[in-house]
Amino acid sequence: MDATRLLSLTEIEAAVWRELGAAVRVRGHGWRVAVLATVDGDAADARSIVLRDLDAAERTLLMYTDARSPKAHQLAAHPHGTLVLWSAALGWQLRLRVALSLETSGLRVSSRWAQLKLTPAAQDYLSPLPPGTALDAPAPERQSRDHFAVLAARVLSLDWLELHPSGHRRARFDASGATWLTP
Repeated sequence: MDATRLLSLTEIEAAVWRELGAAVRVRGHGWRVAVLATVDGDAADARSIVLRDLDAAERTLLMYTDARSPKAHQLAAHPHGTLVLWSAALGWQLRLRVALSLETSGLRVSSRWAQLKLTPAAQDYLSPLPPGTALDAPAPERQSRDHFAVLAARVLSLDWLELHPSGHRRARFDASGATWLTP
């Protein structure tokens, strides 16, 4: 057994939240870009999304989106989803079942817009057209931040999988507690 491997469920859960904290700060972290799956009618819909912030005490991850995007409409009808994250450096996969909410106003939105508005990423939220709109020419002139939204994902359960040469391990963390699972 590798002496550097985490041994207890308590250590693993704490390490997961530390790594999620690093993912929102470190651009190259394997978990910075996650896959978010939502429900679109009777089908699944998945896309990559950037983790922007977290509140570990509230077990909530924050991401940004355009309030007119398909995912925003999907979560209005079905406010649950799954985030999938993989870190090759850690050899860890996370599957997070989450309750999703969209915020288009308030302190959380305005403070994040203040940080984002002077970066190139701000352009994604300034289009007068919704994401995915077909264009015959370059995009029209940019407007205000009216469509910028914060997507909050409150973690309901966390499924951790470690892929390791000494043997794979898996655990689940949720409201019922922590438990080892068969990989």
